[in-house]
Amino acid sequence: MSLQDGGARSRFKAPSRPSAPLRGWGAVALDLLLPPEAFDGAAGSPQTPGFSAGAWSRIAFLDDPVCDGCGLPFPYDQGEGVRCPACTARPRAFARARAACLYDEHSRELILKLKHADRPEIGALFARWLSRAAAPLLADADAVVPVPLHPSRLFARRYNQAAEIARPLCRLAGKRYLADALVRRRATATQGSKSGRGRRMNVKGAFESPGGRRRQVEGRRVLLVDDVLTTGATAEACARALLAAGASAVDLAVVARVREAADLPI
Repeated sequence: MSLQDGGARSRFKAPSRPSAPLRGWGAVALDLLLPPEAFDGAAGSPQTPGFSAGAWSRIAFLDDPVCDGCGLPFPYDQGEGVRCPACTARPRAFARARAACLYDEHSRELILKLKHADRPEIGALFARWLSRAAAPLLADADAVVPVPLHPSRLFARRYNQAAEIARPLCRLAGKRYLADALVRRRATATQGSKSGRGRRMNVKGAFESPGGRRRQVEGRRVLLVDDVLTTGATAEACARALLAAGASAVDLAVVARVREAADLPI
């Protein structure tokens, strides 16, 4: 008898999940036995989820007013939907962008832990940051797509840092998560030491939405998620691929953005 038969299903019932209160008490008990450590390495238990109390004051979180096009912070409020001179002069393929914080020596250390130190759990912390910073973009999004890694890099790293941010973000916002609506079809060199033009050439044509996955994005407003925004070359290439697949618009949410494109290596 097949497991699809009603009789078989009645004999093979999945175990019920613990109730929410029970799971909550279990988490409390686990924290007592194994106290959580702060992601920033501070001694003692974190005062807030993931961070020690002192670390919060060192992160340069971004609040309005910011450029609607790239998330660059403005010194004063210039009105809703205002864009910086760079975005006005050369509109990008992505419609709007938001960043949770500036990319500096404090946020950089935590982002590099997620990318290179086998700490995928940091992605959930960043998702909470983005649920606040990118709230207007999330409200308009039909689906969320992470910037993909090439299979060779994914094999070496074992996980995609953008996916580790996007997946919990979707759970927080109640949005559809499209894990493979966008793929990186060729391996690219690291962007870190390249000029703006070099970055654009490096990722030109590197991304696509596979034919069988295009229906997932057709006619939908997509929120693209990545860790850092520098020149925007990678986000531009991804947005163009999603628009070519039929997305109605693409917005961008990143954990951090540089104040200027040449600020720091990644």
